Amino acid sequence: MIIYKYILKSHAGPFVFSLMTLLFLFLFQFLIKSIDQLVGKGLSLWIIVQLIALNLAWMVTLAVPMAVLVATLMAFGGLSAANEITIMKAGGISLKKLMIPVIICAVIITYLMVLFNNDVLPEANHQAKILLQDISRTKPTFILEAGKFSDDIGGARILVKKTFENSNNLEGIFIYDYSNPDVRNVITASHGDIGFTSDFKSVVMNLKNGEIHQLNLRDYVAGYRLVKFEDHRITLDAAGFGFQRSSDNALSRGDRELSAKAMNGVVDSLNAYKKRISDAFIETVREEVKKVFAVNFIDTVYRPGEKGLRSNTYDSLDIMLKKLSGRNEASKNQIQSIFGIQKQIDSYEVEIYKKYSIPFACLIFALIGAPLGYRVRRGGFGIAAGFSLLFFLIYWASLIGGEKLADRDLVSPFLGMWLVNIVLGLFGLYLMFKSS
Repeated sequence: MIIYKYILKSHAGPFVFSLMTLLFLFLFQFLIKSIDQLVGKGLSLWIIVQLIALNLAWMVTLAVPMAVLVATLMAFGGLSAANEITIMKAGGISLKKLMIPVIICAVIITYLMVLFNNDVLPEANHQAKILLQDISRTKPTFILEAGKFSDDIGGARILVKKTFENSNNLEGIFIYDYSNPDVRNVITASHGDIGFTSDFKSVVMNLKNGEIHQLNLRDYVAGYRLVKFEDHRITLDAAGFGFQRSSDNALSRGDRELSAKAMNGVVDSLNAYKKRISDAFIETVREEVKKVFAVNFIDTVYRPGEKGLRSNTYDSLDIMLKKLSGRNEASKNQIQSIFGIQKQIDSYEVEIYKKYSIPFACLIFALIGAPLGYRVRRGGFGIAAGFSLLFFLIYWASLIGGEKLADRDLVSPFLGMWLVNIVLGLFGLYLMFKSS
């Protein structure tokens, strides 16, 4: 038991260190990729923190299996480099027994990751998608440039002759308001100021010494009106300026935003729908075949002593052939619908199996890491990270390839998601028995 605690202690430090390092790398990559969507939006720090926290879910899913491999390689590589494993084996403890605490920890981590992938990851993906859409809809701060029309505000075009850097004051204001489809307003003012309401939903302009030219588009002759003013305030709709959160039901959930249980329900519904279409297609084909075989061609189409086909028989056959041709097109559409439904089923089943196959990689990498670290006999982070990156690239490339093949219905979803686990698991067992 003391030896097992010692091995776990040697394993815990590298696991935490490698997990933090991998999360930092994933986070850095995410920020570089998303920087153009965040800069210039006027977002608060809290919104950015929420976005990072929600995206940490998929990062954890990828980082934990790789961290298990790095930690196992470092732990057993360090023990082997210090000849501690050799001493333990001389005392009658085999490598397989030394791997028991690591395997138990890998099983626990696998179970926790399965729960995480079904309970936490789908909701985090859904909330992250909604938040990203809200951020993408957020417009930058409204800016007026002197001498240029601004169309940022829906329903109005604004032109000013002069702006002031340290204030919201304006000079030479020209506003073309087309928010009302029946009336056109052209507003001019010598000077004024502009600002947002507290909720950023409206733009408020206080105008001084100006005119309002109003034209009723329904009556061009008597519909013109001129109003002069000294003080006038207008409010324009500015939806989209400033960040606004959408509700949780604003977007429908995709396959990566559902738990395995929810996706199984969707798959059952799709299978039932596919069966109804298939049964209807088979019944249609059966009825048409019955009609064709019900015609007595010898008696009605051709009789001895009569030349050619009778006209009424020919017309009946022509109508039947046209109907069959129409049924052929309908049958093609039904077959395409069946294949389309099957592709949807395959995509859902791929995600279902993925929720279990990726966590199971923790156990696979523990089987590979312990004997490989013992053979390498070097416990440095660089060596462990290099081997881990190699195996993880192989694993991830195989997983993506299996997903593509399964989505195209070239292999079964189970085989596409689990084949790499089976192959690497057998390789890990081979290394373990060979090292023992």
